[in-house]
Amino acid sequence: MRMFYNNVFKNYFLLMMTLFVEELIFRWCVGFSLLDWSVLRIFIGLNMICLALSALFSFFGRIASNILTFIVAFIGTAYAIIQAGFVNYLGVFISFGTSSQAGAVQDYIMDYISSFSWTFWLIALPLILLLVFYILFDYRIKVLEKNDSIDFADKFDSEERKKLNDQILAKKQRSRKINAKINAIVLAVILAGVYYYTLGASFMQNDLQLKTTKSLFNNPDIPNIAMGQFGYTMYAFVDAKSVVLPVKGTEEVDSFAEGYEKPEQVSSDFTRYIDDTIWEQIIANESRSNFKILNNYYISQEITDKNDFTGIFKDKNLIVIMMESTNNMLINKDLFPNVYKLYSEGWAWDNAYSPRNSCSTGNNEVSGMTSLYTINNTCTANNYKKNIYPEAIFNLFNKSGYETTSFHNYTDQYYARKVYHPNMGSGHFYGVQELGIPYSNVYKEWPSDVELVEKVLSITKDQDKFMTWVTSVSAHQPYTQSSVLGDKYLDLLDDTNYNISLKRYLSKLMEFDKAIGALLEGLENQGKLDDTVIVLYADHYPYGLTTNTINSYFDYDVTKRFEVDRTPFIIYNNKIKPQKHSEYTSYVNVTPTVANLFDLDYDPRLYAGKDILSNNYENRVIFADGSWQDEVAFYSAATGKITYFEPNTTYTSEEIKNINTTIKNRISMSNLAIKNNYFNYLEEAKKEYKVEELAGKNEAEENSES
Repeated sequence: MRMFYNNVFKNYFLLMMTLFVEELIFRWCVGFSLLDWSVLRIFIGLNMICLALSALFSFFGRIASNILTFIVAFIGTAYAIIQAGFVNYLGVFISFGTSSQAGAVQDYIMDYISSFSWTFWLIALPLILLLVFYILFDYRIKVLEKNDSIDFADKFDSEERKKLNDQILAKKQRSRKINAKINAIVLAVILAGVYYYTLGASFMQNDLQLKTTKSLFNNPDIPNIAMGQFGYTMYAFVDAKSVVLPVKGTEEVDSFAEGYEKPEQVSSDFTRYIDDTIWEQIIANESRSNFKILNNYYISQEITDKNDFTGIFKDKNLIVIMMESTNNMLINKDLFPNVYKLYSEGWAWDNAYSPRNSCSTGNNEVSGMTSLYTINNTCTANNYKKNIYPEAIFNLFNKSGYETTSFHNYTDQYYARKVYHPNMGSGHFYGVQELGIPYSNVYKEWPSDVELVEKVLSITKDQDKFMTWVTSVSAHQPYTQSSVLGDKYLDLLDDTNYNISLKRYLSKLMEFDKAIGALLEGLENQGKLDDTVIVLYADHYPYGLTTNTINSYFDYDVTKRFEVDRTPFIIYNNKIKPQKHSEYTSYVNVTPTVANLFDLDYDPRLYAGKDILSNNYENRVIFADGSWQDEVAFYSAATGKITYFEPNTTYTSEEIKNINTTIKNRISMSNLAIKNNYFNYLEEAKKEYKVEELAGKNEAEENSES
C-alpha cells in the first residue's frame, strides 16, 4: 500500500493496468490472438506511455493528476469501443484520415450502436473499477500516508524541533517526488528503445504478414494489421502521426528504385503490343524517387494478352451501375425478377466480393473507375478528389469516340463527385439537383432509383454511342426506421418470417429492381437494348443490417472469411449466351475487364486489377486489408493465418510469401500512385516527349530540305 503514496507510481500503475486489461478484452472481442508476441509489444508500449503521462500529470497535484489519468483512461475506453464497433460494422478499423466522413457517421449513429455485440461493453469494466478506486480508496490512501508521516514523539519536542522536523520531512517528500518523476521518465525512454527493438526483432515477426511491423509503425495504412500489432492505444498514436506527418513514399517498395525488368512477351495472335520507347526515355531522365519507383514498377508488370473475349462488345453502348448497399440477397427470382433476368441471361460471377474500407461507397466507386486500390486509412475519393486519371474508364471510352456521362441521385454531402467524376473523364456528371429529382435532407429518406433511371434514359436517348456510369442510392440504410421506400413493398413480404429491418431492406431492393426493369424497357423502346451492355456491381453489403439478420436469409454463415462481402457481379447483353463464372473477383477488375471486352486502347500494366476473362487470370480476390481468398485457401492479413479448404491442397510458405508480396506491391503502388497523382504525371510527360519528338522530326526535315 505504501507504494501508492507515490502519486507517480500510483497513477502509472492504475492507468497501465486499466489500459492493458482493456487491450486484452478488446483483442478478444475483435478476434485477435491473446497468445501472440504482439501482446508483449503492447505491454511494453503501454508501460512506456503510462510512465511518461504519470510523470507529466504529477506536476498538477494529486487531485488534478487523478482527473487527468481518468480522462486518458476514459478516452482510451471510448476509442476502443468505437473501433470494435466499426470493425464489426464496416469490416475495417477507422482512421483519423477518414474524418471527412464524420457527418455520415453522425447520420447512422443509432444503427451503428445497435449493431454492437454485448461483449464490446465489457471493455469498459476496467474503467469502472478505476473510477471506484478513485472514489472509495484514493482519499483513504492519502490519509494513511499523512498518518504514517506523523512522528508522535514530536509532541514532546520543542517548537523549534518540530519545525525542523517538518522542514526535513518536506524536503524528503520533494526529493522522493522529483526522483519518482526522473525515474519514470528515464524508464519510459529505456522502454521506448525496447519498443523500437520489438518492431524489427525477428522472433516477434510473422513471416506471412503482408507488411513489416516497422513499416506499419511509420505508416499504418493497413489498419487491420496495425491494430493487431500495436493495440488500439499505440495505433491511435501512429495513426494520428501519419495524418499530421503523412508519408508520401513507402520503404516497402524501394527495390523498384534500382531499375526494372520487363517480362518477355511470347508472340502469338493474342499478343498485345505496346510501344514503350517514350516511357523508357521518361524513366531514363527521371530523378525523383517516388516517380522512379512507380515508373519502374508499372513498366515491369505483365502486359495481359488479348483473348477470345476481346472486342466482343466493340462499339456497343455501356451502362455501369454501382449498386448501393447490395449483396446476394438480390439474386432472387421471386422478389427481384428484373435483376434475376440479368443474372440468369447474362454472365454472372458467383464468387464476386465488394471488400469494405473506411469510405466504402466513394472509395469503391473510385476503384471501379480506375482499377486501383484506394488508401485504406483515408477517404481517397475526397482527399484526392483533384487527381487526374487518364487511364480511368471514362477516358478509355472518350478516346474511342464515346459520349461519357455519370449520374447519382443524391448530393455531394458525402463524396465530391462533381469534382472527381470529371477528373476521371466523365463528359458530364449529373447530380440530383441538376436531374431535378426530389430528395430529402432527412437521412432515412432516399430518392428513388426508378426516377434516376428515367432521367438517365432521357439523356442517353439522344446519344448515338454512349458510356455512362450510374451510382444508385435507394437501398441505402437505415433499415431500422420507417421510411417511404422501406415501407413501400412491405405488404409483399407478409408471408416471410424476416424481421422488420430485413423486410425494409428488401423493400428498398425492390425499388432498385423496378429501376432495372425500367432501364430494360426504356432501352428496348429506344431501340438500343441490343446494342447496350449493362454491368452491375455493388459498393458494399447493407451496413445497416446485423450479421445475424443477414444470416437469417442465407444458408451459410456470413461472419466467416468476409463472406458478408460477397456481392453480385453481372455483365449483361441480350445477345450473349448465359454463363456462370466461378472466378474470385472484385470491383477492382471492372475497368480492365470492360476495356478488353470493348477492345479499347489501354495498357493493362497501369491497373491493379486484371481482366478476369484473360487466360492467365490468377483467380483470387483481394480484400481491403490485404487478406485474400481463392479456390485453395483464405488468408487473414489481420492475424497472418491461412485456412485451407481441402487438407490435401495447400501452399508452401514460399508460395504464400510470393502471393503476399505481389498483393503488397499492388496495394502499396496504387496508394503511392494516388498520393503522387502519378498517372497524370505520366500522361503529361508522354505528351511533352511526343511534342519534343515531333519538333525534332520537323527540324530534321527542314534541315534536309535546305
